[in-house]
Amino acid sequence: MITPDLLDTLHQALQSGVAAGWLPAMLQYGFVVNALLAGLLLGPLLGGLGTLVVVKRFAFFSEAVGHAALTGIAIGIMLGEPPANPYGSLFGFCILFGLLLNYLRGRTGLSPDTLIGVFLAVSLALGSSLLLLLAARINIHILENVLFGSVLTVDGRDLSVLLVITALTLAALHRSYNQAMLASFHAPLAQARKLPVQWLDYLFVMLVTLVTVAAVKVIGAILVGALLVIPAAAARLLAHSMRSFFWLTVAFASACTLVGIAVPVALDIPVPSGAAIILCAGALFTLAVLLRLRVAQPAL
Repeated sequence: MITPDLLDTLHQALQSGVAAGWLPAMLQYGFVVNALLAGLLLGPLLGGLGTLVVVKRFAFFSEAVGHAALTGIAIGIMLGEPPANPYGSLFGFCILFGLLLNYLRGRTGLSPDTLIGVFLAVSLALGSSLLLLLAARINIHILENVLFGSVLTVDGRDLSVLLVITALTLAALHRSYNQAMLASFHAPLAQARKLPVQWLDYLFVMLVTLVTVAAVKVIGAILVGALLVIPAAAARLLAHSMRSFFWLTVAFASACTLVGIAVPVALDIPVPSGAAIILCAGALFTLAVLLRLRVAQPAL
């Protein structure tokens, strides 16, 4: 776990480096260091999962989970949890949301995007209604931070939660990533090889849910799904193998997260961290499209 004493020691060491002139000035601020630590954990995590999200065509699901976070936060505030860290209700509601959606996905006859659209709309309507009812009890800036992300709000508790989720996710991906990828590409072949396809689906849903909720503070509920998709989409345009697809996605997601956090702070630009991260990812995707078109263009 990341204790306050450990963070204080790190902050003091970095401040000494800033004073000596061999570190950037922005690292003298504790909130910037916390946000960059969160970015170092989130970038590879979102990148690794993003490859599966794109292959499974589950981009809409991650958006739905991000929006469901609003309802989880509202429920937590109603139950007396601290508005800045309502983790019990946030994770509890979003996990139930994801598991129920996945359960109904194969049992209703509805297309996945239709079912996800229904869940997204209902959860967003419920969350916004509850938050409006609670408006007198909470600071409106808390809602802005949840929607769009804020580097100012990341603290030691958030980093500890993120560290635990990172460890669990990496352990799960290490054991099941290849199987999950095969099940995503060709489910009948995976079943013929006696792989637990249904269990892999539930594991994937759980991992996406946990990582999405953990990233809400930095990237924002509205935008977190985009970082699961855009770096992976850019990497798929440039990759020549599954291995390069995975590592390019991890590199792109990590770079966009860190640049999106650091650049607005360094240049003193009042842009939410989530928006800056996604704008960086969008620029990277545009560059990947241009490179792909140039390579595909026939020589004169």
